[in-house]
Amino acid sequence: MAQEYKGSEELLARTGNFLETHLDLYLSSGGTQGHIMNYSHVGIDGFLPALLLETIGRKSGKRYITPLIYGCYGGEWIVIGSKGGAPDHPAWFLNLEQQDGAIVQIGTEAFRSKWRLVEGDERDAIWDYMVGMFPNYADYKTAVTRTIPVVALKLIDPRPVLKRP
Repeated sequence: MAQEYKGSEELLARTGNFLETHLDLYLSSGGTQGHIMNYSHVGIDGFLPALLLETIGRKSGKRYITPLIYGCYGGEWIVIGSKGGAPDHPAWFLNLEQQDGAIVQIGTEAFRSKWRLVEGDERDAIWDYMVGMFPNYADYKTAVTRTIPVVALKLIDPRPVLKRP
């Protein structure tokens, strides 16, 4: 049985502030800063890589850019739709579901990408790999009844680096 979501208001506020500051740093520097970030605000001792994912709002039609922790697995870039253990999927994932692809920026390089939802044994292996990078994912999994999406991104061709929408 899943536990009730226990994200504290303080943690959510710190995370929201971190994400906005992180996004500003990544975009304003063209990716020279923000690619590798300290995630100690969520109890991680160390630095992790982050990419930027641009999606189009499924309702609004607006561009959204979201910084996400990523891993590389089998030649694809992997992101997890955990939303910090919240009971619902993150907006970026719901938007992505309505698109064939998205723009991804990793450091100072951006690409058009295709995406797929990873399932089955492959999902289990990639999930374990990502938990090894960011152990909080294991806690998030026990906090929700939904299946947390594991998304694989295949980079197709170069694009200009992202700018603030």
